Amino acid sequence: MPWTFFPVAMVCSALPDLDVALHAYGVNYGDPWGHRGMTHSLAFAALLSLIVVWWVYRNHARRFSRRWWALVTFFFLITASHGFLDAFTDGGLGVAFFAPFDNTRYFMPWRPLHVSPLGVHGVFTPYFADVLRSELLWVCLPTLAITAPIILWRTSRTYFNDQVR
Repeated sequence: MPWTFFPVAMVCSALPDLDVALHAYGVNYGDPWGHRGMTHSLAFAALLSLIVVWWVYRNHARRFSRRWWALVTFFFLITASHGFLDAFTDGGLGVAFFAPFDNTRYFMPWRPLHVSPLGVHGVFTPYFADVLRSELLWVCLPTLAITAPIILWRTSRTYFNDQVR
């Protein structure tokens, strides 16, 4: 993959929260374009993934090839994971997964993640330390538990294959 792969993936995973900036332009939290609305939807994730692959990876994957669809799927999952994780938080109005077709906001039945405060004012507080702890426990550690064995397995395969040659 080109060097842009991981930076683009990180941007796609965070991009849904750009809706916070719309508040400065009069968009209310519960509006379709408000926080956790349209930019947290599955339609937004699909559209963004198509745009990213068409624009950033047009020279790396022939359109509609297996690799092209794999990239579209990857960037869709990366972007959609943001809203999915937000639905596990204990605050806010929920996530409009089906916007623009339905602005109903949803939460998951189990909500172990503390909602992060919007804006810089809440960052240097004891509550924010609780937010970081909950994300470490319920997001970072499970992700590490899943990805570390995969990385180790792939690395060991490469190492042993190089030793056989």
